[in-house]
Amino acid sequence: MKTRSYAAIAATAALGLALAGCAGQPTAGDSEDSTVSVVASTNVYGDIAASVGGDLIEVTSIIDDPGKDPHEYEADAQDQLAFSKADLIIENGGGYDDFVETILASADNADVTVLTVADISGYDQEPAEGEFNEHMWYDFPSVGKLVDDIVAELSDIDPDNASTYSANGDSLKRELAGLEAQEDELNASFAGEGVAITEPVPLYMLEAVGLENLTPDAFAEAIEEDTDVPAAALQETLDLFSSKSVKLLAYNEQTTGPQTEAVLAAAEENGVAVVPVRETLPEGKTYIQWMQDDLDAISAALGG
Repeated sequence: MKTRSYAAIAATAALGLALAGCAGQPTAGDSEDSTVSVVASTNVYGDIAASVGGDLIEVTSIIDDPGKDPHEYEADAQDQLAFSKADLIIENGGGYDDFVETILASADNADVTVLTVADISGYDQEPAEGEFNEHMWYDFPSVGKLVDDIVAELSDIDPDNASTYSANGDSLKRELAGLEAQEDELNASFAGEGVAITEPVPLYMLEAVGLENLTPDAFAEAIEEDTDVPAAALQETLDLFSSKSVKLLAYNEQTTGPQTEAVLAAAEENGVAVVPVRETLPEGKTYIQWMQDDLDAISAALGG
């Protein structure tokens, strides 16, 4: 299991593990009507589900703040209760949120439908070269496929409101299409430009824009797995900024440590733009707003 350090953020995160629903949505068990219950592994997928289901569904997001690391999360009794009552469960898959399978194994809800985004994407999760990038929410085509599946499942569970789910899904997919169009525009102008990353979190978006990741694999892999970066890989990464080989640094602001901070400092010292990225929904933002902000930041960093 890959792990990482969230120390800087976890120190300020709430210590309680009480579940919080997606913004504007009650948590499971609060309603006595027949509202469809959806449980998402993270608030990213909770927000996407809420965009499709609106007030017709209740959404519970297990990872709902920056201090909870999907790779290390340990379920509690409230999680098991939410899973046992769920009509639909949404997970990232690909090794990112394996706690979902652990909870399901003891939740006594064998008939619940589980949507796994990594599987829905159609990507080869065991590529011949390199590692599978599990951060699916940065891949808009995969999110579009997820939206279709959410619409289909909610319509099957609650057929009386199928037209509402379909209309909401169409609206969300139009917004996704707008984001993809912006990626295409940036690709036309900046394809081939070099970028650096601290982790592969935003790679789907960066690749869609046509940017080339020049970060040594050994650096990003060590940061993602919370191990020491080999000295040679760290120096090679730092040299990307002093040589101005990259146009921007995509920096996972939810994972910090001496080596990522050294890279951040090198970028700032050499005038290389820094684009913060993250793994949970920013407070007060929807998924679409968050992705729009990231694309706008990339565009500004590239000079678009």
